[in-house]
Amino acid sequence: MQSKVETSWRRLFVVTLIGVAFCVTDRQALAQEPEKVTPEVQQLKEKLQKLEQTVQELKTQLADIDKPKLVPAADVKPAQPAASTAADSTTASTNKKQDTKKGESTLSVYGFAMLDVGYQFNQNHPDWFDTVRPTKLPAFKDQFAPDGKTYFGVRQSRLGVKSTTPTEFGELKTVFEFELFGTGIDAGQTTFRLRHAYGELGNFGAGQYWTVFGDTDAFPNILEYWGPNGLVWFRNVQVRWMPIKGNNSLTLALERPGASADQGLFVDRIELQGIRPKLDLPDLTGNVRFNRGWGHVQLAGVVRRIRWVDTINDEFDLNGTEWGWGVSVSSAPKFGKNDVGRLAFVYGEGIENYMNDAPVDIGIGLNTGTNINLNPARPIKGVALPVLGVSAFLDHTWSKQFSSAIGYSLVNIENANRQSADAYHRGQYALTNLLYYPYENVMVGGEFQWGRRENFLDGFASNDYRIQFSFRYNFSKVFGL
Repeated sequence: MQSKVETSWRRLFVVTLIGVAFCVTDRQALAQEPEKVTPEVQQLKEKLQKLEQTVQELKTQLADIDKPKLVPAADVKPAQPAASTAADSTTASTNKKQDTKKGESTLSVYGFAMLDVGYQFNQNHPDWFDTVRPTKLPAFKDQFAPDGKTYFGVRQSRLGVKSTTPTEFGELKTVFEFELFGTGIDAGQTTFRLRHAYGELGNFGAGQYWTVFGDTDAFPNILEYWGPNGLVWFRNVQVRWMPIKGNNSLTLALERPGASADQGLFVDRIELQGIRPKLDLPDLTGNVRFNRGWGHVQLAGVVRRIRWVDTINDEFDLNGTEWGWGVSVSSAPKFGKNDVGRLAFVYGEGIENYMNDAPVDIGIGLNTGTNINLNPARPIKGVALPVLGVSAFLDHTWSKQFSSAIGYSLVNIENANRQSADAYHRGQYALTNLLYYPYENVMVGGEFQWGRRENFLDGFASNDYRIQFSFRYNFSKVFGL
C-alpha cells in the first residue's frame, strides 16, 4: 500500500510539471500570435487536455487509496461496558440477552502470608488464643487461668482464586477462597477453612458468600482477626437476586437458616433433652445501598423463623416457634482525603448468629401468659433474645507509608428471665494501631487491643488486654484466558 501511494504521488508530480511547462509554452505562443492558430499550437492544446485528464485520474486513484475501508457490521464487536455504573442497572433491568460476547476472560490468583505475634495479659478460652472475643472471656474468676501468654500464628494467611467470563447473559464471576483459621470442630487449629465458594451471572448469585444483611465496608483496617463484635459479619450459603446495580443498588437473598439456644437454669432437666431444632424455612435478607462521592449508606434487614420440636412423649408440650428479625444501618463516610469512618448500627431479635461476636439466638423464660400462673402443659418457653450492636471506627492515613485505625464496638443482650446468672449480657471491644508499608505488598504493624465481658445477674466482668505485632506479604497475579 505504501509503495503504491508513493508511485501515484510521483506520477502526479511529474505529470503536473510537464503540464505546467506545456501550459507556459502554449500561453507564450498564443501571446506571440494571438490571431493565428498554427498546427503546432493545436497539438500543444491537445497534449494539455490529455495531461489534465491524466492528472484528474491520478487524483481519483489517490482518494480511493486514502479512504478507510469499512468493516461489515457483522464483524464489529461492541465495546465492553465499564463495571459498576448506572448503565449496568439499566441494562440489567431490561433483562435482554447480549447479541455477542464481550471482553476477555480473566483468572486471578491472590492472597497473603501473615504472621501474628502477641502477648495477652489476662486470659480467655484457649481455642481462641489469638482473637479478642468478649464471648470467649471468662464467665467466672480464673475460668481459663493462668493469666499471661505469648502467642504466634499464621492462621490469617489466605489463598483465593477469582475469574471473570463474558457471556451472552452478562459477566460470569466466581470466587473460591480459603484461609488457615480453624473454627467449629477445628477451633484453635491451623487448618484450611473455606471462606467463599460463590458464583454470579448477571443479576443472580449463588454459593457461600457474605450475608446480604452485612456490610463489609464497615470493617476497619486492623490486625486483630475477629474484629468488632458489634458488626453484622457472617459468610452464609445463599441464593441472591440483584435487580438493581450501580451507584444505587438493591439485593435480596434466601440464606441458610441457623440458630442456637441457651436452656439456662433448666439445662439439666430431662424434659429438655428431647428438644430438637426444626429450621424448615430459609432466612430472607435484603439491602439497599447508595454510593456517593463522599462514601455510602446501606440499609439492610433480615426476617427468619426459628422452630423447635419436643420429641419426648410426656405431659409437657414444649414445641415452639419464634420469629427473628433485624435492621441495620451502615456507612463509610470520607472525612477529607485521609480519613474514612467505619460505622454500623444493628438491632433485632433472634439474629445473634449474624453478629460478629454474640451468644445464642434463643433464651429461656417462664410461660406465664397474661397472668402470673404458669401454663401447666408448657411452663417454659423459648425467647428470641433482643440484641443491640454498635461499631464506630476511624481509618486515618498519615502518609503513603503509615496508617492507623482507632475505634470502639459494643454488643448488648436483653436476657430472658430464666437464663443463668453468668449468662453473657454485654461485650465491649476497642483497639488502636500503627501500620507501616515499607514496600508495595508488604505491611508491618503493631496494635493495642481490649475486650470486656459482663454477666447477666451476678455482677462478674472480665477484661482482655493485648499487644499484637503482625507481618503481611500480599501477592496477586491476573491471567488472561
